Amino acid sequence: MINQKELLGGFIVPTGIGASIGGYAGDASNYARKFTEISKLIVNPNVVNAGGFSGINDKMLYVEGYSLDEFFKGNLYLQESKNNNIGIIFDKSIPEDVLNIHINTLNAVNTVYGTEITEYVITDEDVGVDFFVDKNGFSTGYLKNQQTLKKAAKTLLDRKCKAIAIVCLFKDDDNDISYSNGNGVDPVGGVEAIISHYISKEFLVPAAHSPAFCDYSIKPDIVNPKSASEYITPTFLPCILLGLRNAPILDKLSGISVENLDYLVMPYNALGSIPVFECLKRGIQVYAVKENITVLNVTSDLIHKCGINIVSTYDECLERIKNAF
Repeated sequence: MINQKELLGGFIVPTGIGASIGGYAGDASNYARKFTEISKLIVNPNVVNAGGFSGINDKMLYVEGYSLDEFFKGNLYLQESKNNNIGIIFDKSIPEDVLNIHINTLNAVNTVYGTEITEYVITDEDVGVDFFVDKNGFSTGYLKNQQTLKKAAKTLLDRKCKAIAIVCLFKDDDNDISYSNGNGVDPVGGVEAIISHYISKEFLVPAAHSPAFCDYSIKPDIVNPKSASEYITPTFLPCILLGLRNAPILDKLSGISVENLDYLVMPYNALGSIPVFECLKRGIQVYAVKENITVLNVTSDLIHKCGINIVSTYDECLERIKNAF
């Protein structure tokens, strides 16, 4: 608990593994918000990011994957924060018309939500992002020029920014039909996680990534509701700005620790991760939700771990936690 009185949970849907809930565009948000009725909730960006929307609320702590793992290992603390000064890195390869749309977007978010986005920089060189779904069905990719991102991030931090948003140019994804139909893997999610991990690891700062595409037209095709929020906007920047706005500051000495955590909720067959193993080691309750499956096959049986609570649905999980505490 936090201050011996408020429950703290973790609600994680790993990125790029085709989760049937949370593998698309903010489609886990409604599930996660129910848990904030009983506790504060640590979420990874994949849970709440939804293009022009965000499922974030004031009881959620928005923490990207690298920092999340370090938190669960006991190496990082989370200090609650409000209205962080956000700096934005724009990839030099983004064309001027696309960049202008993103600048209009950040100004709109500032105006409507009162965010503090006071600085942006353009990288000195092209970042060079490639993304793909590998033979095992995982979303992944790589960066050709990490150093130009590092230099830009340092510039923003020197200007007193407390959180970093990154926007890199991605080649157009040719409208992945499986993803738009709510069946496939998000083709860009894996490399986005790589980008945010890199910045967080280098600078110990909240970070999140939004892709920019040269084709910013909005197509009228009807898509699956789970993917819909990404098909009605020319930029996905708003969701990460809203997440980073109140993201916790990362600290190595003090704040909310893994020892304050009361429970962790995961997809049913995605249990082979640092958060799961660290929670089991520390006696923190882990719940695996059967209605949420992924392209992985890492169940409690496979990892031979007793003590994982298997539940059918997120609603059942919520009731179990209410009764347990």
